[in-house]
Amino acid sequence: MKKGWKKIIGLSLLGAVFLGLAACGNSGDTSETGAAEGGNEEPKTIVVGAGATPHAEILEDVKGRLAEEGYDLEIKVFDDFVLPNTALADGDLDINLYQHEPFLINFNEEHDTDLVVAGDTKYYFLPLGIYPGQTSSLDELADGAKVSIPNDATNGGRALLLLQDAGLIQLKEDADITATVSDIVENPKNLELVELDAAQVVRSLDDVDIAVINANYVLGSDLSVNEDTLLTEAKDSQAAETYACVAAVKDGAQDDEAIQAFLAALGSDETREFIEETYQGAVIPVF
Repeated sequence: MKKGWKKIIGLSLLGAVFLGLAACGNSGDTSETGAAEGGNEEPKTIVVGAGATPHAEILEDVKGRLAEEGYDLEIKVFDDFVLPNTALADGDLDINLYQHEPFLINFNEEHDTDLVVAGDTKYYFLPLGIYPGQTSSLDELADGAKVSIPNDATNGGRALLLLQDAGLIQLKEDADITATVSDIVENPKNLELVELDAAQVVRSLDDVDIAVINANYVLGSDLSVNEDTLLTEAKDSQAAETYACVAAVKDGAQDDEAIQAFLAALGSDETREFIEETYQGAVIPVF
């Protein structure tokens, strides 16, 4: 398989989450921190939580533009789907960037939090795809083949819908992104579905026949989103609209000056150009 994208983020940045959330800033970090020597104001800090690839990579590009506006963007990198929202709810972050809106809604319902989409823009889409493990094509899948999928509520249902699109299973007629394995009504190949944490699915390829993997984890592996996928969500599909990444804040912070500056820099033409040139279709800007 062709080598995938190399990570841009250094080990020091990737290790930030393991230093403990106590090192993160809080909502007070968006205020002025005082005057620098000589009377110049110091940059105002915005603390953002993000997944490593591609989210933190994109934010590194945004960071320079925010500096020109008088803001220091402090990027905290996380390696799962829960901690960035937990840290945001606890006030350790000002904003985060890594999730789609259905995941955010589900997180609020499960954790009784009040996180909201910041602004009215969706930024980029990371297509979910089916990738080969021990079996190299969908046509070669044997009876009883193992298939690993994400186990979180929204991405799990999304994976099942993609398997249905591939003709491998049939779900209940009214199944949507909340679908679970109990909604499967037809499984002609008797596929064994192995539900794993989303970050672990890509690591399961040696043990399963195929896997349904989030593109951000593919980008950090030896896989290629463009060349290795057996089936992927189309860039002009409803999935691209539904599952595009949003920025999230605690309810009440949407109109903060620093948050608005962050959103303007993130949604700029320069960000779109960076995404297109860097990921060549593996990450798709939608703004």
